[in-house]
Amino acid sequence: MFLERHLATIAAQTLQEALGLDETPNALLRSTQDPKFGDYQINGAIALAKKLGRPPHELAAKVAEALKARPEIADASVAGPGFVNLTLDAAWLGRLASDALADERLGVPSLTEGETIVVDFSSPNIAKQMHVGHLRSTIIGAAIVKLLRFVGHEVVGDNHLGDWGTQFGLLIVGMRSFGDAAALEADAISELERVYRLASDRAKADEDFAASARAELAKLQAGDPESRALWERFVATTRGALDRSYARLGVSFDEWLGESFYDPMLAGVVQELLDAGIAREDDGAICIFWGEIPKERVPAGEEKRFAKLAKQKEPFIIRKKDGAFLYSTSDLATLKYRRDHFRADRSVYVVDARQALHFEQVFAAAILLGYAGADADGRPVARMQLQHVHFGTVLGDDGKPIKTRDGKAVTLASLLDEAEERALALIREKAGEGSLRIPEAEWEEAARVIGVGAVKYADLAQNRASDYRFDWDKLISFKGNASPYLQYMVARCRSIFENAAGDLRLESFSADVRPEHPAELALVRLLVRWPDVVERAAEDYLPHYVCEHLYELASAFSGFYTECKVLVDDEPVRESRLALTALTAKQLELGLALLGIGTIAKM
Repeated sequence: MFLERHLATIAAQTLQEALGLDETPNALLRSTQDPKFGDYQINGAIALAKKLGRPPHELAAKVAEALKARPEIADASVAGPGFVNLTLDAAWLGRLASDALADERLGVPSLTEGETIVVDFSSPNIAKQMHVGHLRSTIIGAAIVKLLRFVGHEVVGDNHLGDWGTQFGLLIVGMRSFGDAAALEADAISELERVYRLASDRAKADEDFAASARAELAKLQAGDPESRALWERFVATTRGALDRSYARLGVSFDEWLGESFYDPMLAGVVQELLDAGIAREDDGAICIFWGEIPKERVPAGEEKRFAKLAKQKEPFIIRKKDGAFLYSTSDLATLKYRRDHFRADRSVYVVDARQALHFEQVFAAAILLGYAGADADGRPVARMQLQHVHFGTVLGDDGKPIKTRDGKAVTLASLLDEAEERALALIREKAGEGSLRIPEAEWEEAARVIGVGAVKYADLAQNRASDYRFDWDKLISFKGNASPYLQYMVARCRSIFENAAGDLRLESFSADVRPEHPAELALVRLLVRWPDVVERAAEDYLPHYVCEHLYELASAFSGFYTECKVLVDDEPVRESRLALTALTAKQLELGLALLGIGTIAKM
């Protein structure tokens, strides 16, 4: 059950009935900031007072009295000028928690009619190592895919590789001039990066070399067998390195449709823009001039987008004067393919905030091209929602984008290596103190789960729109808002079941939850909010909502564990507290899994 949606519905119905309204109003339900004022607050009476010509306090008193009759409500009281504070009934909360424990989805409803959503994320370039700049797109994108899929959408995770374009002409001629076959075999990415740097520098100083690179690119695009074979080797070796990085992160994709896949479609996209009068030739290039788009061509609801773009002085280039296509062309072909092939309801790009203007222009061009009405086969299809899910930058201690000491971008592999090494060092330290239950034979695997999980959580716990500072000391910690702390709480829950008499299994345990102690009530109030948290995180593309909830839940469980002995002699109390423990562990495990983070049975 979506708790807030249910409460908002009954609050609105009560407002209508208690005040004799013809229509159901918005109850304006909000969570209270301070638990001493109850669990939720209704502000709808204040909003209605002026319309009805009656004092808001008087209206609120009638609504509060009516709400007291509801089984969900333990108390309803009027505060301030006309707020209604609600305290939820403990027995009702206990029934919600009991139902969630018995449900494999822990109370999260699944959509009966989900959408088809393509999520474009990670998207590294061929012949280059993944660096920390790819971390956010990869981790945030993977979490969004999991969340959307869990709530009931059909999701296609697409890795739109940078595997085509000018750099491959330089690489082909560079490999012939500077390449080392043995080095390519031993460490392909490092060798390709070395060759590309040399070729790029040479092309800047030597026009003949640059011309050779352009000629090689033309041969590749024309399908020359030798050039194609080299390009395929570049792609294959890079894919091997990428697969290893993704395996370490536990990230997978449904599609790997790179720029090369769309290359045959690009000329058609340009012609379509020309035929529609959206783009025109300018000094040999094909461009869109936003200020020239007639207002009558702008679809309803898109006026602000196009008015903003009309202020752009520079045109949006679709094809360069030398005939080369750009990211703009490829992205438009991609959207057309996603509409026609996947019949996508949404196309979501998880790309950093610096690309905001690019996507504004791509989306505007796609709208003008008519991603509405019918697809290529004449079947009706609604216009896709086009969404840029942007994120900030990972910063170092100096507040600047994180770099190595020599000023280079930090590679993703080195970052994960460091995380695992720090996690292993912490495990050894805890083992020396006698406060660790992980068997020594499992230390390395535990360090992998803890280290990689810590990197992911540190990123996902931030509002994705913000920059954040990378802090190793906070990252690998069993205290505070970090994934090792949450993993530790899962292990603590499991240890309670290990210590219980009989053959109790956390996974299959089921019992009625009867919260009475304040610490039990604080815990159950958080547990029943889980469906609302998951839905909001999925639909707003904000995984940090899940992180916030999990940290609050772990903290509440810690308070419950301190205040309330679980394995007491009183059987109903013991069963209820074991049920709370089991639901907490399952919710923490599921939440971490939706973030792509594993857990450890013993810590």
